[in-house]
Amino acid sequence: MSQIIITGATGGAPNRLEIHDFVKNDKFFSLYVQALQILETKPTQSDFRSFFQVGGIHGLPYTPWDGATGSQPWDPDTQWGGYCTHGSVLFPTWHRPYVMLYEQLIQQHALEVAATYTVDQASWKQAALDLRQPFWDWAKNAVPPDEVIALKQVSITGPNGKKVTVDNPLYHYKFHPIDSSFPEPYSGWQTTLRQPNSTQPDATDNVPRLKSVLRSAQSDITSSTYSMLTRVHTWPAFSNHTVGDGGSTSNSLEAIHDGIHVDVGGNGQMADPAVAAFDPIFFLHHCNVDRLLSLWAALNPQVWVSQGNSEDGTITIPADASIDQTTPLTPFWNAPNTFWVSSATTDSTKLGYTYPDFNGLDMGNQQAVKTAIGNRINQLYGSSIFGGSSPFGSFAATSSLAAHVPVTTPAPVVAPPSPPAVPAVAAQVPVTIQTAPPRPHDAHHLVPPNHGLYDWTARIEFKKYEVGTSFSVYLFLGAVPEDPEQWHTSPNYVGGHHAFVNSKAGHCANCRNQGDIVEEGFVHLNHAIVQHSGLNTLNPEAVEPYLTKELHWRVQKVNGEPVDLRSLEVSVIATPLSYPPGAMFPVPGTPRRHGHITHGRQGGSRNA
Repeated sequence: MSQIIITGATGGAPNRLEIHDFVKNDKFFSLYVQALQILETKPTQSDFRSFFQVGGIHGLPYTPWDGATGSQPWDPDTQWGGYCTHGSVLFPTWHRPYVMLYEQLIQQHALEVAATYTVDQASWKQAALDLRQPFWDWAKNAVPPDEVIALKQVSITGPNGKKVTVDNPLYHYKFHPIDSSFPEPYSGWQTTLRQPNSTQPDATDNVPRLKSVLRSAQSDITSSTYSMLTRVHTWPAFSNHTVGDGGSTSNSLEAIHDGIHVDVGGNGQMADPAVAAFDPIFFLHHCNVDRLLSLWAALNPQVWVSQGNSEDGTITIPADASIDQTTPLTPFWNAPNTFWVSSATTDSTKLGYTYPDFNGLDMGNQQAVKTAIGNRINQLYGSSIFGGSSPFGSFAATSSLAAHVPVTTPAPVVAPPSPPAVPAVAAQVPVTIQTAPPRPHDAHHLVPPNHGLYDWTARIEFKKYEVGTSFSVYLFLGAVPEDPEQWHTSPNYVGGHHAFVNSKAGHCANCRNQGDIVEEGFVHLNHAIVQHSGLNTLNPEAVEPYLTKELHWRVQKVNGEPVDLRSLEVSVIATPLSYPPGAMFPVPGTPRRHGHITHGRQGGSRNA
């Protein structure tokens, strides 16, 4: 069989739509469901174009995909079995052609399905051409629609133009058969599961818990996303969770991504890199990761993949190798003898898609794009950094911050004179770019008169492979429930940092050799301080003693088991923020580490 050349979907560059909007578009959703059904069931699992083989690129069954073994023969005893570039500067760009491959296959099957329609066939064929992989914007709404996580069957319009109820391919992927490489508990599960209620073969999704976990994580996810987009300006700090943030006290894209995996999966497949990509929600998740890459790149147009270390390595990249934007993104062929590279993935319109956030913008005018996207980010996520609803509303009229309402006037936005145009079907979900003053909602509610604003952040550091499976460090303000099952959904839960760890690391010599790899993450505390403290200030004189008394943490494996983490260090950092006239985003000052807040406690700061 000839190699699969990844071109992405064809037919211009329509929008990838947010999943809550996507499920309301009857033509897109009907075609997508049927196309995904074909992808999941028709090809055998040995076919490189099957859902199973595409999912297996990420991890198990640790076999080469479509002949991509690199320049050296693959040795499963000495090389990491998967292709994914977690923990390295290639993390964001490697997943870009991965989603393109998935989108390409979905569109191909959608075109096949559209050809079977006997009613209004032309419009269905056009919809198939315009169909792109939807994204799940968890930073805006952490709970996906029921069509993704709760409904075993969904209603679509069939080829005869009438409504029909069909099995929902987004709910689970059913293995046919379970691969012999799978470890327990996956070897006993006929389908993928999310937040499963047990590890037994008869386990089922715990949908209420899944929704509760995601709701409780919303504030943490939103504030981390906003801070990353607005305060991280170097590629190493943006791209991956390896230590080296550069002082921004903000999470990387990968660290936020890790948390979504663990929150969705629980003890199910999404929380384990070895099997995560077999869950259909994986590509909704990674489509949003790709979107955030586009948003961040619009704000930092001169920054792209920098040189870095391969860390664990992959099936084709040795551990600790030097990598950069010219490193082949295996196994994604762009021609019979070459692979995609990061330097070729900068412009999504050339890859066959765009996002609604960019509709109507002149992409040749970097400053206009930067301003419009900055406004859009403030509109979607901006209130999170200020704590949202707070007890400081009475200070609104006299707040020092309220006196600095920035007025950011974008350069004229000119629609591009040539494609990529937004197809009529994709345009059914309009997006209005905010051009009014982009100060985040409720910003003035948080700062009393004559006081400054601080971003209080907990920095969490640990050795990634210490536990041997995925795990979470949970932070609380106030009492911690005695029952670990209640930790993630406790009213006192603030946020967490999640280790996304391969459960079969023992199979991988690189993982064993890289046991001392340290990663870091950050949890923004402002919202929780406002909600729980009763303080009417964020000044250190008041917040330090409060956090010293009330900040607590726990560590838990994805199977629910509490664990002591010897390598853990939780420390607190306060970053002064200003909002001068004309500034699009809060401007951070010099961070100050308040080590004494956690020093002396197990897992606390090593230095006072």
